Amino acid sequence: MQFEEIIGQEHIKDHLKHSADQGRIPHAQLFAGPEGSGTLPMAIAYARYIICNNDLNNQQACHMKFDALGHPDLHFSYPVNTSDKVKKDPTSKDYPTEWIDFLKEQPYGNLFDWLLSIGIEKKQGLISVYEAKDIMKSMALKSYEGGYRVLIMWMAEFMNNAASNKLLKLIEEPPEKTVFILIAEDEEALLQTIRSRCQVIHFPPLAEAAVVKALEQKGTPPAEALKIAHRADGNLNKAFDLIENRSEDEVFEKWFVTWVRTAFKARGNKAVVNDLITWSDQVAKTGRETQKKFIYYCMEVFRQALVYNYNAKELAFMEFETGFKMEKFAPFVHGNNITEIHKELETALYQVERNVNSKVIFTDLSLSLTRFLHRKAE
Repeated sequence: MQFEEIIGQEHIKDHLKHSADQGRIPHAQLFAGPEGSGTLPMAIAYARYIICNNDLNNQQACHMKFDALGHPDLHFSYPVNTSDKVKKDPTSKDYPTEWIDFLKEQPYGNLFDWLLSIGIEKKQGLISVYEAKDIMKSMALKSYEGGYRVLIMWMAEFMNNAASNKLLKLIEEPPEKTVFILIAEDEEALLQTIRSRCQVIHFPPLAEAAVVKALEQKGTPPAEALKIAHRADGNLNKAFDLIENRSEDEVFEKWFVTWVRTAFKARGNKAVVNDLITWSDQVAKTGRETQKKFIYYCMEVFRQALVYNYNAKELAFMEFETGFKMEKFAPFVHGNNITEIHKELETALYQVERNVNSKVIFTDLSLSLTRFLHRKAE
């Protein structure tokens, strides 16, 4: 990946190239941005620019190594977990081939895509203290080519406290010509002590025109590309999923519609309450990452219902395939219940991440929703 191949984010490309050309390369940077905004491809292109531009005697060979994602001075760290292949203390070094395949096939992919590619989609990804120990060993060695070396840590917010604390000193005072690029979707989930040691670059969602261009390059007709780009809302990964009919949104929409319709009918109706419990049981049988993505999906639907209800209809871009109508649902989401609904969803998300019993989480969430949907607007 080179800067010329990265979709959009031109101002960030210019900033990174200019600072590197001027010799101003911070030893620790945080690329913070939402899914599908290009943080990972940008980090790889930046690492290539740094390493190969400083390898003046052998630039062609340097670029060939980057084309194969096999340059010895480019290191990666990313969330993993145990699997059929790795039974104990998993680290990034246990999945090198799978990672390169993932980068080539889905450079804009999300964490769930990655976990699915290594067959652990029902588990949560983690960057553990064992990973931190591996990083410290790798960074203690000299650069293979004698120039810069770069470590890219993808989804850095999945570092646990033990890993974060172990890497703190290394990130603050790395060896000469060593660059750390941390990538996070949720900047606030990183320890403050880690964030404070990084120069932060914020990535906005991609412009709709950039997503349209990327889709047209894949052969999508212009009218269809525009429609998909509008639904993707700046998320190139979601746009690619939609053109390949692999988006989770279709499943999540069915879950959501069943959920809110049943919750609305459940007030004072014991039989329907049992239907809610059955629904909760079905969702609870999926993996933790799927549950988290579904909760984020619900947050977005409620947000768009709220803005629709308050006459900002142009911001309600979601389209539904099940006959679900935003204009009919929106009046039930208003200033007198949205705070409580969002709080319950955030609590559920927190509990999923902490491995609380999923059936209990979604049953409790469902019963709370039953109360809130019947609350009148002030």
